[in-house]
Amino acid sequence: MKELDINQVPSSGTEEECMEVEEEDESPNGGGPARRKKLRLTKEQSHLLEESFGQNHTLNPREKETLAEILGLKPRQVEVWFQNRRARSKLKQTEMECEYLKRWFGSLSEQNRKLHKEVEELRAINVGSHLFPPASALSMCPRCERVTAASNTKMSHLRRRQLSAACYN
Repeated sequence: MKELDINQVPSSGTEEECMEVEEEDESPNGGGPARRKKLRLTKEQSHLLEESFGQNHTLNPREKETLAEILGLKPRQVEVWFQNRRARSKLKQTEMECEYLKRWFGSLSEQNRKLHKEVEELRAINVGSHLFPPASALSMCPRCERVTAASNTKMSHLRRRQLSAACYN
């Protein structure tokens, strides 16, 4: 699968990669610097650069010179390609972390919603009974995860049966 960069113009029909190169010559229009032109990398050049990047995300000057010589590029072009590739890699990592955090936030929000619902149920139990059972007198049904009064509380037998029956509905 080929990675697409929204900052690059797609190549026309070929699967070559584009890289901006600064021209140092004067423009034919007169005094100013020339416009940037796109350097087209062949599949082999792109593959070798990606392979080198996979081994090490940064190059020392000797490695840069050697790689540039092998590829037939200027060392500055290799340096710029590595800078751009590190930026794309960092962006991809940030996107993945953002997606993970969004999923985690969704999970925590759902847990929070369930806890709020449980708090409301506990408040309803406390309002409905004249005696407020201590926390140790409450138990959670493992089947439906509802909090109910344990059998040793002073709640009426009828109320315990109602709570217990609610679990099976």
